[in-house]
Amino acid sequence: MDYRKLPVKDWDEDHVQCWLGTIGIKKEYVKKLHAAEVTGPLLMDLDESFFKKVGMKEAQVHMLIRKRDELLRPQEAAPRAPSSSSTAARTDPATPTGTPRQKPSSTESCAPADKASTDNRASASGKRQRRKHSQLASADEAIEPCNCRPFRSQNADFKYVRDRVLAPESGVDGLITPCHEYKSFATAAELNRDQLQSKFACEVIRFASACMNIRTNGTIHFGVMDSVEDSGWQHGQIRGIKVTQPDYYVDALDYIDKCFRRDVRETARKCIHPPVFVEVISKDSQEQRFVVEVDIEPTSTLVKNKLFEVYLPKYKEDSKAILTKEITLYQRLGAKSEPVEKNDQISFIQGLPDRDAQREKAELSSMEAHTEIPQNLGRKLSILLNDGKSYMDDSLWYILVTNRCEKDNLNHISFLTQLNIFCVFDFDADSNVSGLYQKYKEHHTTRCYLLQEFSNESKSSNPPFQKHLCLFDQTSWIFCNGRSDYLGDEKPCDENTWIRTKKKYLKKAITRICDEILPKGSFIVLFLLLSPAEKSLVDTFQEFYTEMSGAEYIICIAESRENYEKWAGLAQASCSIETLEQRSIVGMKLSHVDATIQKLLPSTAQPRHLPTFTRGLCTLPMLEEEKLFSLEILCVDECDNIKIDLLTEKEIQEIEQKFYRGRKIIWENFWLADKGCCGEIIEREACKDANKLLDDILRGSKLNCSVAKLKIFHHPGSGGSTIARQVLWKRRKDLRCAVIKSSHPPATVCMHALAFREYEEKDVGNCLPVLLLIEDYDEDYLEELRNELMDAVTTRKIVCPRPYFILLCCRRSNDPERLCKAYPLDTVAVTHKLTDSEKTLFKMKLEKLKQKNVNPQFILTFVLMCEEFNETYVRDCVEHILQDIDHSSPDTCLMRYVALLNFYVPNSYVSLSHCEAFLGLGAYTERKTRAYDFKSHLSEQARMIFIELRESTTYISSIQIIHCLVAKEILHQLAGNEPQSQLAMALLQEKTLFDNRFGRDEFIKFIRDLFIRRDKRSRGDNTDTLFSPFIEHVCEAEDCDKAIAVLKAAYEQLGKDAFFAQQLARLHYNNEKFTEAEYWAGVAKFHLPHDSYILDTEGQVYRKWFSFILDKTTQDDALESMVPKIEIALKAMKCFRGAQQAAKAERDSMNNAGYFGEVEVGCRLLKYLSTIPVFRRNPEGEHSELVKYLITDYIPEDVEKPWGKLHSRLKGLRQNLYNALEWISEDLSYFQTDKNHENEEDEKDEKEEQIYNPRKWLKRQSEVYAKFFISASVLEDGNSGPQSQLIRRMNIYRSGGGSITNILSFLTDKNENRAAEKLEKILTFYTDNPHRDWLEDNDLINYILCHITLQCLKPGSAKLLPLQTLRDLSARFLKPRRAFPASAHFLLTLLYWPDEALDKEPNTDKDDILHSALQTLKRLYDIKVKDVPTRKKRIYTHFFLGKGYDLGKIVHKTKIDKLISGSLHEKRMKWLHGTVWNNYKIHDILKRVSGWTKDRNLFIRGHVKEFPILPLHRDSVPSGNENVTFYLGFSFNGLVAFNIEVQNN
Repeated sequence: MDYRKLPVKDWDEDHVQCWLGTIGIKKEYVKKLHAAEVTGPLLMDLDESFFKKVGMKEAQVHMLIRKRDELLRPQEAAPRAPSSSSTAARTDPATPTGTPRQKPSSTESCAPADKASTDNRASASGKRQRRKHSQLASADEAIEPCNCRPFRSQNADFKYVRDRVLAPESGVDGLITPCHEYKSFATAAELNRDQLQSKFACEVIRFASACMNIRTNGTIHFGVMDSVEDSGWQHGQIRGIKVTQPDYYVDALDYIDKCFRRDVRETARKCIHPPVFVEVISKDSQEQRFVVEVDIEPTSTLVKNKLFEVYLPKYKEDSKAILTKEITLYQRLGAKSEPVEKNDQISFIQGLPDRDAQREKAELSSMEAHTEIPQNLGRKLSILLNDGKSYMDDSLWYILVTNRCEKDNLNHISFLTQLNIFCVFDFDADSNVSGLYQKYKEHHTTRCYLLQEFSNESKSSNPPFQKHLCLFDQTSWIFCNGRSDYLGDEKPCDENTWIRTKKKYLKKAITRICDEILPKGSFIVLFLLLSPAEKSLVDTFQEFYTEMSGAEYIICIAESRENYEKWAGLAQASCSIETLEQRSIVGMKLSHVDATIQKLLPSTAQPRHLPTFTRGLCTLPMLEEEKLFSLEILCVDECDNIKIDLLTEKEIQEIEQKFYRGRKIIWENFWLADKGCCGEIIEREACKDANKLLDDILRGSKLNCSVAKLKIFHHPGSGGSTIARQVLWKRRKDLRCAVIKSSHPPATVCMHALAFREYEEKDVGNCLPVLLLIEDYDEDYLEELRNELMDAVTTRKIVCPRPYFILLCCRRSNDPERLCKAYPLDTVAVTHKLTDSEKTLFKMKLEKLKQKNVNPQFILTFVLMCEEFNETYVRDCVEHILQDIDHSSPDTCLMRYVALLNFYVPNSYVSLSHCEAFLGLGAYTERKTRAYDFKSHLSEQARMIFIELRESTTYISSIQIIHCLVAKEILHQLAGNEPQSQLAMALLQEKTLFDNRFGRDEFIKFIRDLFIRRDKRSRGDNTDTLFSPFIEHVCEAEDCDKAIAVLKAAYEQLGKDAFFAQQLARLHYNNEKFTEAEYWAGVAKFHLPHDSYILDTEGQVYRKWFSFILDKTTQDDALESMVPKIEIALKAMKCFRGAQQAAKAERDSMNNAGYFGEVEVGCRLLKYLSTIPVFRRNPEGEHSELVKYLITDYIPEDVEKPWGKLHSRLKGLRQNLYNALEWISEDLSYFQTDKNHENEEDEKDEKEEQIYNPRKWLKRQSEVYAKFFISASVLEDGNSGPQSQLIRRMNIYRSGGGSITNILSFLTDKNENRAAEKLEKILTFYTDNPHRDWLEDNDLINYILCHITLQCLKPGSAKLLPLQTLRDLSARFLKPRRAFPASAHFLLTLLYWPDEALDKEPNTDKDDILHSALQTLKRLYDIKVKDVPTRKKRIYTHFFLGKGYDLGKIVHKTKIDKLISGSLHEKRMKWLHGTVWNNYKIHDILKRVSGWTKDRNLFIRGHVKEFPILPLHRDSVPSGNENVTFYLGFSFNGLVAFNIEVQNN
């Protein structure tokens, strides 16, 4: 109910109730006054006794009456008429002073008589302006009241704020308290010197004589409105006047000599003080105005027994200033200065002795020393600094605004080093030389900015979620007015220059913090005034005041009241002086502030310690710790600095319960358990397993891995994170332990991890291993970090029998046991299933918690874990909680939205700021603590199922449902008949959530993931999905159209994201809606025209469309009707070629889908063409007519015209398919492609993400492709022409050869004899004399490789050529000016590696061939792999150097694989971990070669020269210079060393 738009006299009891609530009256009294039907008119008249009868306490009554009087002052002034008695006694600022006033008691006028007409005109103009002002101001709220300048104060820092209102004019009040009189002086201030002075002197002398005669102090104010003739101004409203010549006003008091009688002139001069010019400030105007004030102080020693009668000056144009004829005796009557009536003068004079006595008494009493009761500034400081809490914690950030700090004060700023300071706005240009910054840097690392630099940082190119990340790692120190020691052009400037050049950057910086980084309520702005305040500090206050909608989270500390008053005087333009006083600590010594705050801190500033290699300890200062900001370091004495005596039982119980409610465990939980302050934390069996594996790793292994991994995969809510942290907590005294903040780049983490390992260690070779916990990581991130660490160790040349770093990798998984089975040597699985001993422990713990009066419903996560998250139990629990829930309430709606995200999007959450905005709590209500306020507005059900989290980098709070299975049940049980698509639609329409600033990037990311993130088994999900689990659910439980509708809504809401359009295209074509799929693929392509994945999706649309049409096609189609079908296939192939080109330009991915897509469509098109009657088979079963059409200029007459537009494209079909197959073959020859087929029967036939056996796929497609280009009749017609060569090549393809990958795949055939026979058959297709008959480059490569492969399968085959012959044939590849494929250079390394039989004499030419081939392979590999992480594309070693000579020394990897037992995956693990070399059968086959190391690089000698070799495990290379032996492998990245060992003498 808006009471503010009505005058008080029109209020009813409801309006009064609303007003009472806003001024802080207790609710019980508000209810009593409402029951007593106190309306507006009653409120205006009720006195103190009535309120006390109601039962109100004295302090509440006092506050109510004071607030009531403040409320009524402006409203009392508004209705006054000019004819009222109070107004008649004063000069109307709008009335020309020459105009006769209706003033029966005084006929004198202080106005110039001859200027009446001029002033009347000015007055009329002034009235019009005020009428306009009144119309503008009528809609505004009541003007804010303010206090007068203290009597006799000469404080130049005291200011008035324009349009604030002073208390009404007052009469005599105890003689010492000054009475006040206001004069607008608006017209007179514009007059000439003589007129102005006579008018000013007239008003001052009349007021002064009245005060002196009554013996009271007084102040007359010029520039303050004193009447409201047209209700344009409020009585007492400050407007100020222009003062161009202050000396006019000072000299005007020379009239004292003319106006007072000779005997009292000197006294009058002493009682009437010189004018004081108080500046009037305004945010909206730069015009300088003043209120001119004159203080009257008739001290008893001066005025005793004296009477002050005066002549008043009256200005006339002809005779200048003259005095009134009659002398007049004035007195103060009420708020007026009135003449003493002649009949009363005798009694007035007789009363002088009494008044003198009263004055003396008043002076004596005012001089008596009153013992001033000091404010409890210590309590005020603790309350303001902690946002109302009685204790400090780390929940608040602080923003410090300060100026020059004197040297003496630098000893008392220790409290600043212990506050959680986000940034500092420093206005001291010398701060880095001799000020606060220099001192602060001794304790903390900082990021130093200039004001412009900080305000513009938001324009950086970082992703949104990383943009502000660095700001939370270290304090940002912002130099706001230059920096004197900075060598660049950034010097301090004066106030005007600062406003012109830097103020705009200050505004941007503050807006950035308040709008983008820190939500209100999460930080406090602390103004620390250490020296006189500049205007720029006031501008900073005003900007924060505006951005934060008030001063609720702003405080000021000033030891000097003078400094404070100067700052507050200017700051009051934005905020009342009373509010500033309430939010300020003034007069408290900085040393006392320091000591008070340090006592409030929850922990002491004692040093932290780390273990050392010598089993001692070293100190880790905060400064050094903050340099390693990407690590959360766990010290030996972690939490020992907590003041345990300050923790109440309730606070300890709260810490414990938060963990059992589902919040991630914190170090305080372990510490309190160790101290016996709360129950022990259960240690699961998996924790013991993890510790055992860690012990095994620490004992070292033969592989000597510098960076080891220990993985913990866990069901959500099963305690995996707790186990990981338990391991760290137990090992903190033996190892250096830390948690990685994975929001930082791997390179940064690596740099910090190395510094952490070596900190304070004497010998970098002898350091404790570092145990690094990384949680919910991305696999690429982990691999990149591991590689960074291994490279760093390599460059340091460290030798150590134990790992340098152990990555403890903890990640959620829906199938942890499967992942543990895949990696049994270094993986622990944590599931919801409890062992019998664990069940006992959990049951006992639950009973202990119940004994502490903990409601099991409020530790639901722990209760569910006790029941192993049994589905029925979870369902029943949620059903019980949701009983009687209000389905229409906002928090129930919020619960459903959060449940939708939490169930479908792993690790999702909603920021507290979003929740507050959604529930309409208002940005910023007055409250003790933010979290308490939020929880108090939730229903009991919501409080049970929500858990509050704190984001680890920004510490911004967020909300999550306690467990994803609970979220699933909530979705189901609260749904009623509403489908989930409808809920998602409703979520997308919630403007409040999408517009909320804080945590917006994360919220949008979770919404995106809800709609487009697919499940992948490689990420630990149960299955691989084609769409997001939510979209798949909608398709299955509802229908495809609902899924499409909700995806379209998401596309619109999220800024028409190209990837949403891509998903829409995929969803449409998977549901056979091809026209719509084509449209959405086009939309995606419009947004991202060069994205290979989107171009591939466009190709998939046409591919699926083509397959769909063919499946529906009958054999009776006319040739004309076939054209659109063939067009679709050709469109698909064109799109796939576009995707291939785009993929080549993408540095961070290797998308080969375009090649696979083109081959699949092309082969399907060939099959379709072969079914057309025109291309019917010949009696031999060959498609000779089709072959002839595709590879020659021949066009059958039947299709010549109908297919006119297709001929050229169809004739290019063979070459396009050949190019794609060749690219795929080469790609597969580079990298490992053997996938795990153990569960292949569970997979879908067609996978969008990956092809499970690409070698097999390539062989099958090559045969299909070749089948349609083989024809004996064409061969006979062409005999030796290009067509015949092509058909021979097709025969090779059809027989399983034709490409490197196809040829090498014969080695994987379980039947070696059959594979050898096929290879021998393939060799028959080649010429008998390759030296005589020219072979194309690719044919020659395949021909040589066939021999090498056949040698591996059937060493005694008659078809084999000797090594020297193959070397001779490969001579073509030695030509430097010709480009050959990588496979040619790969063959050169095999053929020219030293052979014991052929290469008995050293030959540098052969080394040159090897060197050139290896260099080229390396260059081509770098081009191929781009910037893709090595984990995604592991290099494949095809051959090893064996014992033997000629081709017999070449051993293929499959021969070694056959000697290794286990599944395919187990074999891969043995290769990865190096345990494969423990098999002695392998030693009999392979040859160990000798080499040496130099600076952690590995070398081998060829024929004569040395060659660098790539070690498979970089960390297996010994440091220093050592002779080594190893097995030699051959890959498309050059030579590879396996099983490196130091050579024993």
